[in-house]
Amino acid sequence: MTESPGQNGSVGGGSLAGAPLVLVSNRGPVTFDRSADGDRVEKRGTGGLVTALTGLVNHRSDTLWVASAMTAEDALVSDEHGGRSFSVRPNADTEYRVRLVHSEDEAYDRFYNVVANPMLWFIQHYLWDLSNAPDIRQEETDAFDFGYQAVNRDLAEAVVEEISELDAPVVMVHDYHLYTMPGMIREQRPDVFLHHFVHIPWTQPDAWRVLPGRIRDTLYRGVLANDIVGFHTESYRRNFLLCCRELLDDAVVDEENGTVTLDGHETWVRAYPLPIDAEAFLRKAQHPAVHEFEREIIRRRREHLILRVDRADLSKNVLRGFAAFDLFLQQHPEYSEKVTFIAHLMPSRTDVPEYAEYLEKIEALVAVVNHRHGTPDWMPIDLRMRDDVEEAIAEYKHYDLLIVNPMFDGMNLVAKEGPLINERHGVSILSENTGAHEELGEFALSVNPFDIQEQADAIHRALSMDMNERSRRAEGLKSTITSRNPGDWISDQLGDIAKRRELRAGV
Repeated sequence: MTESPGQNGSVGGGSLAGAPLVLVSNRGPVTFDRSADGDRVEKRGTGGLVTALTGLVNHRSDTLWVASAMTAEDALVSDEHGGRSFSVRPNADTEYRVRLVHSEDEAYDRFYNVVANPMLWFIQHYLWDLSNAPDIRQEETDAFDFGYQAVNRDLAEAVVEEISELDAPVVMVHDYHLYTMPGMIREQRPDVFLHHFVHIPWTQPDAWRVLPGRIRDTLYRGVLANDIVGFHTESYRRNFLLCCRELLDDAVVDEENGTVTLDGHETWVRAYPLPIDAEAFLRKAQHPAVHEFEREIIRRRREHLILRVDRADLSKNVLRGFAAFDLFLQQHPEYSEKVTFIAHLMPSRTDVPEYAEYLEKIEALVAVVNHRHGTPDWMPIDLRMRDDVEEAIAEYKHYDLLIVNPMFDGMNLVAKEGPLINERHGVSILSENTGAHEELGEFALSVNPFDIQEQADAIHRALSMDMNERSRRAEGLKSTITSRNPGDWISDQLGDIAKRRELRAGV
């Protein structure tokens, strides 16, 4: 078996200096639209994945980023460049190339709204209520064959075309949308180096048995066409190795070295926890709009302020968080009118029926809690259903308690952003199933996200904690959060890529 480095082997990325680098993701770094007056508008791509990868392209001028065309204007821009890559300049100091790939509308709808979301997302967050769903019928299998596979093939063909004249290219694939694409690229370019980072949890084998064997096998073989597969945590890395052992009869799994060999090809399986850009986030916290929101928060705050900032996603466990707060108020009436719970939620995937229903449940439960405990002068839960970054940052700076209680989460950057800029020695309640828990659990109040009583007790413990203990925990969180930056995350991966390429080439 090929020699493998230890976890995150410290190997510099210098030997990659001559290797062209291609990033591939569903959502890209830029998207185009039309303003109200008909002018073309270029917008920065949204989401944690785009934020994480932007740091890489900012340091690699030879980077090409291939992504799906997300809007009609994206498709038009792509057509104007003959369907090939073109240069973008997001700021005065950075320039790189992007290629926006337009898939057929029906294929993309099947890819995204039937397979990727909800099918794979639900599997990888343990969200299916298996007594009721999913029902896999012809619609779902067709969506995989003619949607998921079609979009993966469109992107694979674009990558192969872009690297046709490149020697020893490195292709870095991202997330659950593109599990089968690596195999498609490998088939046409056996020499390419493929690295795949999965930004969401990897669940245990039984969760994957929801999928028909043919589809599951195709997905796993696609992922194992990569040379390296990366995850946020050791837990997800172990789960992936276990799945390969139990779900693929012909795979050879070496859990000690973190490798899977299938059809003679060896894949390294690694963990690379994603940090935040602390310096950049601290600068954002000084924006004038943030200060304006702060003044309003300070003016209206009660003795204690509880905060959660989330997408309104089923995996975020919002309902149990509110139920725990409801129970806390029942069991500790002395906190009546002394605490406010700001819930800053960004609507998410509202075109998926399960998500629309979830939003309705959130609003209904907030109404119940406020009716049960509120007074003419006090509303216990302040529900803010909007996407406003400056407002969220202002809230981060002034909470006494931050609740991050997802059922399962890939990393959860809120758990890092809040403690970094909080000015009140705020306490964090952190689900033990959050990716960030591996790094931050020592200084947070760990909770079982399904145990409402434990979460209610944690709320009381946090709000009654003495200042010395609050300070110790807050400083521990900040120290851990600032110990690594996105450059370290990128360097760890590029270092392993360099080492793996050298060993594969027999150097």
